[in-house]
Amino acid sequence: MKVLVLSQQDVRRLLTMPECIELMAETLATLAKGEAVQPLRSLMRIPDAGILGMMPAYLTPQRSLGIKVLTVYPGNHGTEYDSHQGAVLFFEGEHGSLKAILDASAVTAVRTAAVSGLATRLLARPDASELAILGAGVQALTHIDAMRAVRAITRVRVWSRTSEHTDRFAERQAQRHRIPVEAMPSAEAAVRGAHIVCTATSSREPVLKGEWLSPGAHVNAAGASIPAARELDTDAVKRARLFVDRRESTLNESGDFLMPKKEGAIGDDHILGEIGDLVLGRIEGRTTPSDITVFKSLGIGVEDVASAKFVYDKAVKLNVGTSVEFGGERYDAQ
Repeated sequence: MKVLVLSQQDVRRLLTMPECIELMAETLATLAKGEAVQPLRSLMRIPDAGILGMMPAYLTPQRSLGIKVLTVYPGNHGTEYDSHQGAVLFFEGEHGSLKAILDASAVTAVRTAAVSGLATRLLARPDASELAILGAGVQALTHIDAMRAVRAITRVRVWSRTSEHTDRFAERQAQRHRIPVEAMPSAEAAVRGAHIVCTATSSREPVLKGEWLSPGAHVNAAGASIPAARELDTDAVKRARLFVDRRESTLNESGDFLMPKKEGAIGDDHILGEIGDLVLGRIEGRTTPSDITVFKSLGIGVEDVASAKFVYDKAVKLNVGTSVEFGGERYDAQ
């Protein structure tokens, strides 16, 4: 049996941001309709280093299944290594055959920002043009791409804890996008007056305060993904109309939600719905121009499986990737 191996460069070439945003809309709608199997992720902690995460999922209409196996090493920020590394294994659902192995860091970088782009398209004001990015890593880069795909962004303000890194990031992104991208001295300076705010940090403590948010702002919180970490303070969550990628995951895994809940500031009903519900028109998103909206992104396996199938199908059509022999036939003991 042939298995297709797709590198980081292959995934980047085949999974464009506009295509991925549309794919995520279809995928999260499928999940909201109950046509997918989406268990909670399984995490194994690596002492003094990071996390090994395992994220399986199955999409019923496509009969596609897979699992992302990923390491998350926050200490890699600012080094030659990505903070998220691993592989997505893609299987066809009829016989359970492995069809492809994809670079997980590329899949994660694009699909995470694409879901934020979808949420922004559904929740941000139509005239939103001022973007603030907290963080200056891979997710910050792809989030600029995603925001520009859904809104006419005319200015970007970026902040991260390392000023040299922030300066380099701002300079490169200004050249790449040919719009003003400014390094800011503080998170507050970046956020004040912004129409869209994306948090993409490895922080375990809040980097965004609710008092900084202007009426009508939309926030994509994409960095924290465990109960012990959050990027938003309690006030930011409490003030906002809150939407999530998966309710069950948020109730079990999101420090941005669980910590304000533990403080008694909000309850489970503060979650107004999932992005898939918004896509299907089941719930209302923004109700007035002055609403503050928050999308809390955790990242879920169906997003990886859908992305893997899309990339695999496109790679086969365009003859991209490396095919290797990888078993698949019945094994009879001799």
